[in-house]
Amino acid sequence: MAKLFFNYSTMNAGKSTVLLQASHNYREHGMNTYLLTASIDGRAGQGRIASRIGIGAEADVFDADSDLFAMVQTRQTDAALACIFIDEAQFLTPDQVWQLARVVDDLDLPVLAYGLRVDFRGKLFPGSAALLALADEMREVRTICRCGRKATMVIRQDHMGRVLTEGEQVQIGGNETYVSLCRRHWREATGKRVPDEQ
Repeated sequence: MAKLFFNYSTMNAGKSTVLLQASHNYREHGMNTYLLTASIDGRAGQGRIASRIGIGAEADVFDADSDLFAMVQTRQTDAALACIFIDEAQFLTPDQVWQLARVVDDLDLPVLAYGLRVDFRGKLFPGSAALLALADEMREVRTICRCGRKATMVIRQDHMGRVLTEGEQVQIGGNETYVSLCRRHWREATGKRVPDEQ
């Protein structure tokens, strides 16, 4: 029975590495996978999922206007699919999460979505909120804070290393921009006891 999985974490936990390894496992057994990533994140090149450890794979891209159910249906006419993998799932729209649920329910294909749970302000991304609501199973991909505790939050820094507490929710960046921290150290770094009200 197919399921919708949400594999979530903070930055630098190895989500893309896990995704690429899982896809490799399917392909090693002769099964086709379909990889999708957000068009907004071109750090590894447009239409490419890459891990910081040096592995990568080509992928189709989606943006806010993409119909993921239709994309999967079209791809399935080329070859039978065993599994769908979504990288940067935090950039999905709530409607797209429902489209992925339809892929599971109507096409009987498992969907594994990998993404961030919260932004640098401690707020859920819309795509992540929808996945938390609709996923059949959720798995945390863990990473650690500088203190050794589990990192669940992320701070955004400017080019001078100063912590930013305001700004647009989406700003593409890597280790030069984001640092994963435990909740306690996130609170210390941001000078906040609780996230600001919206």
